[in-house]
Amino acid sequence: MATSKVKQIHDFGQSIWLDFIDRKIIDSGELKKLIEEDGVRGVTSNPAIFEKAISSSSDYDADIAELSKGDSTNEEIFFSLAIEDIKAACDLMMPVYNEEDVVGADGYVSLEVSPFLALDTQGTIKQASELWMAVDRANVMIKIPGTQPGLTAIQTAISEGINVNVTLLFGLDRYEAVAEAYISGLEKRAEIGLPVDHVASVASFFLSRIDILVDPMLEEKGLGELKGEVAIASAKLAYQIYKRMFSTDRWKKLADKGAVPQRLLWASTSNKNPAFKDTRYVEALIGPNTVNTIPMETLEAYRDHGDPASRLEEDLDAATSVMDKVKAAGIDMDAITKQLEEEGIEKFNKPFQKLLDAIENQK
Repeated sequence: MATSKVKQIHDFGQSIWLDFIDRKIIDSGELKKLIEEDGVRGVTSNPAIFEKAISSSSDYDADIAELSKGDSTNEEIFFSLAIEDIKAACDLMMPVYNEEDVVGADGYVSLEVSPFLALDTQGTIKQASELWMAVDRANVMIKIPGTQPGLTAIQTAISEGINVNVTLLFGLDRYEAVAEAYISGLEKRAEIGLPVDHVASVASFFLSRIDILVDPMLEEKGLGELKGEVAIASAKLAYQIYKRMFSTDRWKKLADKGAVPQRLLWASTSNKNPAFKDTRYVEALIGPNTVNTIPMETLEAYRDHGDPASRLEEDLDAATSVMDKVKAAGIDMDAITKQLEEEGIEKFNKPFQKLLDAIENQK
């Protein structure tokens, strides 16, 4: 049988994680099959994914009824349900986690702190620690938004040995600040003699949402030829920041103690514009030491007609040129990434509230 095109991506040093979770995919053996046949090497979840899973099936009804007998809040009930799914997925992924030469490469399952805490540093630190202990698996990652208040939470969580998936990244400056938070979190551990060799992190850079917002502006400025190019150009430049941040003497001191770089993860990779190929955000950004988390329909599309090749470092001058033209046209990427972050928080708050309401209605 021919190797799956999805699995072939791994030959170029990139890991494919599945941006989806529910009980059915775990219990039916489908996730196990994706791991074996398509080489899926991790799982990510978010409030919108869980809202869909819990609201659109009866798989959780009995547990909700049982958990509702106590005095748990709706949020506590949700996390009880989610933690069970995450534990089961972690157990399925544990062979992948264990097979790597370098612990910290793959086999991770991500669980997000409440989106209501996106701008609450102390609340995020507290909940990240609680979720980490509740899941109690070496291969769980706690998702923390890369907001300004999230930076301290990320650094603290890393310094406490918690694996972190930094989410909602749109801008290059903020991405660099996140890499800095990871490095300084590890330095804090090293300073007090704690091991740094079993702490892992990814920085999730969101793609399609950038183009959705920027493309109409480009059209307006007479730069229609750049439509669909800004997110990919940003990602390519982010990767150059990654290479710079994780090749310094400062980083080498940590690497000598066994620390692994915080990999860039491409998120929001389902193409929303029918004018473009449905696999474009996967295709364009395959490269070493990166992760792409893709929803099921994108995975199936790639399996069908993907074209695996290493392209992340191709046309870097063109990527720089795209960003220069955007700036010259008076499009303020700082303002855009700020807007995207705010909208991103809202996009998770809404389904999370809907989810809590659904739990309330099922009681």
